Amino acid sequence: MADTSPLQISWQDSNWIPNLNPDNVLDYFSQRSNPFYDRTCNNEVIKMQRLEASRLKSLTGIEYDLIHVQDPILYIIRKQHRHSPTEVTPIAEYYILAGVVYQAPDLSSVLNSRLLSALYHIQSAYSEAMSYSRFEAGKDYYWDFDKKAKSKATSSNRQELSSTLFQRKKVDAVLTEFSKKFPQKHIKPSFWGNQQSNGVNNPDGTTQADDQNAKNQIGNDFLENGDNKKSLQSDNDLTENIDIQMAPSKKRK
Repeated sequence: MADTSPLQISWQDSNWIPNLNPDNVLDYFSQRSNPFYDRTCNNEVIKMQRLEASRLKSLTGIEYDLIHVQDPILYIIRKQHRHSPTEVTPIAEYYILAGVVYQAPDLSSVLNSRLLSALYHIQSAYSEAMSYSRFEAGKDYYWDFDKKAKSKATSSNRQELSSTLFQRKKVDAVLTEFSKKFPQKHIKPSFWGNQQSNGVNNPDGTTQADDQNAKNQIGNDFLENGDNKKSLQSDNDLTENIDIQMAPSKKRK
């Protein structure tokens, strides 16, 4: 209690909580483990001497009195100094909320807390306002609010850098990744088209389909070669070159 403010502590006895009522709440508060209870009070004298509670008004000194009841959730007990049966001076008040005892803050503590909170926010506002103040010899004092916009842009850039590609692009990133993994296949058209023969044999034992496939392959090779593209003037020239290249292979067969 000496090191810690009574406004920052609480006390409870779980064995008493289910049975709390206006008749025994003072007995609950007077437990020896309760740090808010002063064992030199008149309530302790009445309890030790087994006197009636009505005898408290005839004594002088520190006492505890139940001043408000909102059964079964809230009880308010006042610590007071009795001078006479009709004159008392309040010292502190305690409220028992759901069986937990707290000390109610006094007016001075409430005002101090509110003033400190107000001064903190006023000082923060003043410091922020001063950060926008600028001075130049030609302009005198002026306000520069661009700093705030720049700081916001910087913070947004930092957030963007810390985010992932998926968070920034989302679906676009997924589609791009799929297009890289599964590129579109471009089919090169055959120079000779789709002309095929159905199993007609040549005198050398090969079919016309074999000849046609060989011509297609050689024609594509010619088209891929830049020098041959320049030398070829028409489809007839290309056909003659293909027949010349195929003639030795037929003879060998």
